[in-house]
Amino acid sequence: MKNTIEGFGENVFSLPVMEKRLSASTFASMKKTIATGSELDAGIADEVAEAMKEWAMEKGATHYTHWFQPLTGATAEKHDSFIFPDFNDGVITNFSGDELIQGEPDASSFPSGGLRATFEARGYTGWDPTSRAFIKYDAAGAATLTIPTVFCGYKGEALDKKTPLLRSMKALSDQTVRLGKLFGIDCGDTMAKATLGSEQEYFLIDADLVAQRPDILQTGRTLFGKGASKHQQLDDHYFGAIKPRVAAFMADLDAELWKNGIPAKTRHNEVCPAQFEIAPVFETLNVSVDHNMITMDVLQVTAEKHGFVCLLHEKPFAAVNGSGKHNNWSISGPDGKNWLKPGDNPHENAKFMTIVVALLKAVDTHADLLRASVASAGNDHRLGANEAPPAVVSVFLGDQLTDIIEQIEAGGAKQSKDGGHIHLGVDLLPKLPRGNTDRNRTSPFAFVGNRFEFRAVGSNQSPAGANIVLNTIVAAAFDDICTEIEAGLEKGGEFNAVLQDVLAAVIKEHKRILFNGDGYTDEWLAEATKRGMPNLVTTEEALEVLNTQKAKDVFAKYSVLTNEELESRYNTYTEAYETLIGIEASTAIDIAKTMIIPAAVTTINEYSSVPAVAGMTSELSSLLEKTVAGIAALEAAGEPSAEIAAMNELRESVDALEALVPADLWPLPSYDEMLLG
Repeated sequence: MKNTIEGFGENVFSLPVMEKRLSASTFASMKKTIATGSELDAGIADEVAEAMKEWAMEKGATHYTHWFQPLTGATAEKHDSFIFPDFNDGVITNFSGDELIQGEPDASSFPSGGLRATFEARGYTGWDPTSRAFIKYDAAGAATLTIPTVFCGYKGEALDKKTPLLRSMKALSDQTVRLGKLFGIDCGDTMAKATLGSEQEYFLIDADLVAQRPDILQTGRTLFGKGASKHQQLDDHYFGAIKPRVAAFMADLDAELWKNGIPAKTRHNEVCPAQFEIAPVFETLNVSVDHNMITMDVLQVTAEKHGFVCLLHEKPFAAVNGSGKHNNWSISGPDGKNWLKPGDNPHENAKFMTIVVALLKAVDTHADLLRASVASAGNDHRLGANEAPPAVVSVFLGDQLTDIIEQIEAGGAKQSKDGGHIHLGVDLLPKLPRGNTDRNRTSPFAFVGNRFEFRAVGSNQSPAGANIVLNTIVAAAFDDICTEIEAGLEKGGEFNAVLQDVLAAVIKEHKRILFNGDGYTDEWLAEATKRGMPNLVTTEEALEVLNTQKAKDVFAKYSVLTNEELESRYNTYTEAYETLIGIEASTAIDIAKTMIIPAAVTTINEYSSVPAVAGMTSELSSLLEKTVAGIAALEAAGEPSAEIAAMNELRESVDALEALVPADLWPLPSYDEMLLG
């Protein structure tokens, strides 16, 4: 049997494939574009396109597509074949450089948030050569050459998530290179790169059961359901032995992901029964985002082959853990090193601590933007629950780094908590051991050894949104810190002394963001309020941040989003939120009217002739009345907040009915069946 690892990257137009199929000069040009982010040489496009076409056709492809990420949060594609008629009533195959570089899908039906009118249909896709093209196979085995692209309007307005992501990566690179030069690091025209490892949590539910749940089919989550008697209370599912059917699914999943060059590394049972996680190795950020979007697609396709439905909703089941997408973010400097990895000498550790302090400044200044970046109806159910951080965004550093931060603020670090000592002078900081922090599951933004983990991203969300914000606000913090250091040096200051003063001032201003304790307690929420930290509990509150001048200024300054583009995101995400809540309300009403009420009435009629259960009949009748009243209240609700409150009230009576109606009469598969079956 062939080892599936041997097939890694076989469906990717990778650098090794390019090297074999392109001329030396064209390959060198492509490699430079990928490494430095320099503009693509249009003169090589025809050769690259022809090589890409021949490679794809050998893989069985007859069509190609420009694959992009509109503001829906999903991906989109339009397929065109390689065929071109000749003069002998036949066809030839053709794929030009122009077709590779630019496409023209209809943009009128994609959300634009007011950037363009419906009648202005023209939109453009543009090849992202830094993210590899790949072969996508559908359920029938048909192959399509899939080319990652950006998506913009006729006037260049960004209609997607990738365009501002790439802009934010450039802004971060520019400021990181600038900071590196202050530390004596100059690697020519090599870019600094944000890197990402995006963990993905998900549920697997038997497809036959999901087919009987209109709420899951319509909204991705259960709108009704009495909790299972046994679910995650014993903590016996987490990291437990993987059941054979799930193990077979995971093996196929890994094989498919590896073929697409996705470095899936870790797989395991999550806390809740029927919940699982997959995690990849770090990659350049835009590639990692693309790979996560592919992973979500492959999860669902592979699940279907195994008789499952993969649920990516943040909270598909009430009263048990929901699913997130832990966003492991770091910076690879122009020297190729991870700058969030503690160094082996004081100079490297000074750079490391500068990055850490900059992140404190970035998160404290723009905590509201980070919260807005993960705002969604699904994530509102998850944030603040036992498996997810609260809506208050704070930073966890652990005892050792927090101690060093406090020493810097007080005038300079002299020692570290592990007992190591340092000298004065150029030795600004102690040597820091690896793994110098514990983990804090309740912290939204935690340092975990060589990266920061932003835990608030929802399982169903594209990682692009959170990382657009993160890249931009860190670039802004680097910019401010570099400006302060440069000003101090111009006045004749010695570098280490200037750096100490700058970092101390930043820490003093932004240390309120630090919190190493339990983020779930009421005491912390009270303390956070006392510190003046935002607590944006709902999506409606969080999205309002996009309208603030502070948000407009930071995105415009670093050319990530224009004011108009930012306003379009507010409009798009607000409309999507309101629409989804409306769909949930409509679905809940339909299920209650056509499935729940008939089951309750049938039960009451059957029980009415049995004196021994007369008391139960009375209880059923009372709950039925509450259900009918709940339906009326939900139908009368107009605002999303009122619809949510009414759905919660309706759910209480319906779930109570489920506890009384015989199982053979209850019309919906139960939590017991779905989570434990």
